[in-house]
Amino acid sequence: MEHTQRGRTAQFFLIVLLGALNTITPFSIDMYLPGFPQIAADLHTTVGKVALSVSTYFLGFAAGQLLYGPLLDRFGRKKPLYIGLSLYILSCIACILSPTIELFFAARFIQAFTGCVAAVAAMAMVRDFFPASQSAKIISLLVLILGVSPLLAPTAGSLVVDALGWRWVFAFLAMIVLVVLLVTIWFLPEGHRPDPTVSLLPADIIGGFKTILQNKTFIVYALAGTFSFAGLFVYVAGSPAIFMDGFGVSAKVYGAIFAFLSVGFIGGSQLNHLLNKYFRNEQVFLVGVLVQVTAAIIFFAGVYRNYWALPATLACLFVLLLCAGLTYPNAAAIALAPFTTTAGSAAAMLGCIQIGIGGLISSGAGLLQMKGSMPAAVTMLFSSLLALLILSAGSKAARLAKPGAA
Repeated sequence: MEHTQRGRTAQFFLIVLLGALNTITPFSIDMYLPGFPQIAADLHTTVGKVALSVSTYFLGFAAGQLLYGPLLDRFGRKKPLYIGLSLYILSCIACILSPTIELFFAARFIQAFTGCVAAVAAMAMVRDFFPASQSAKIISLLVLILGVSPLLAPTAGSLVVDALGWRWVFAFLAMIVLVVLLVTIWFLPEGHRPDPTVSLLPADIIGGFKTILQNKTFIVYALAGTFSFAGLFVYVAGSPAIFMDGFGVSAKVYGAIFAFLSVGFIGGSQLNHLLNKYFRNEQVFLVGVLVQVTAAIIFFAGVYRNYWALPATLACLFVLLLCAGLTYPNAAAIALAPFTTTAGSAAAMLGCIQIGIGGLISSGAGLLQMKGSMPAAVTMLFSSLLALLILSAGSKAARLAKPGAA
């Protein structure tokens, strides 16, 4: 009995630590959002151009995962974590010292490129420490921890920006990651022994990723899940323009709105944790996408007809984010289920697809010559419909594909 209790305690601590690694990216994105007007004024640019730094982060995050996937399989999980998080701290200093928006973009790209190792390692270690049948439930718990960051980050960021200025946000990010790095060094067990047979030659790395992409289950659910999840990226990148510019709310009110809408994302992940007890991952994912498409149509129609004031906009976005929290764990669990020895590379490819496409879609929303909520409404409708189309066209092929582990 005592042994069982210790095992549960160790598992709980492991989930919390993996969740902490997973929160580095949302804190990096969300915490500086209230500082957009200050950054724009300080670097002599516009809020719209500052918003492109979110997309820059997404693209750096996507590119970095392709590097870290093979490294995590070759050298184990911990050494790449040490190096990546240390470089992330240095990139925070570069953000603090940036005198122009162009150098700030470059620093943000490097910050994402180095810090993305945390998210890749956390996802890979779900497959290291837990069986495939529990993956969606564990990912839902990670999303619960992940969802706390949008509750805290913008509010904390607004307090820091108001009291000390936007550059201090990145000083706090460096301190947070330093604490996570130290805890990782001291307490995180190694989930995957170094495998010297994993080649780091470019041709072999590309061949390994090609093999992953040829798995029909992976590609169908990676793409469908990505376009379903893309609405979150559009919302994060576009929310300052929607609420601070479009509805004229203050930085503090924006932080409160961001926290409220984050409850939708958290609620979706925890509803998924309950539904997984009674329904298969594929069933929950399909229903989540259908609800998401319906909500996106309603949101777009209201914005197009200029019906939605702030309360209705909040209601629509709440439902859309709830659907993202519901679909993401199931898509990730289904996509990664066929892989064991190459779980790091598969997690990296999944993250690259998700963040890369999400970043491109959010960039597209920022470049649309539209104001207010319309860019978000258009891109959310487009991405959710595309998710449903991919799922409808590819789910049968994925079911017929021969199961196996790689």
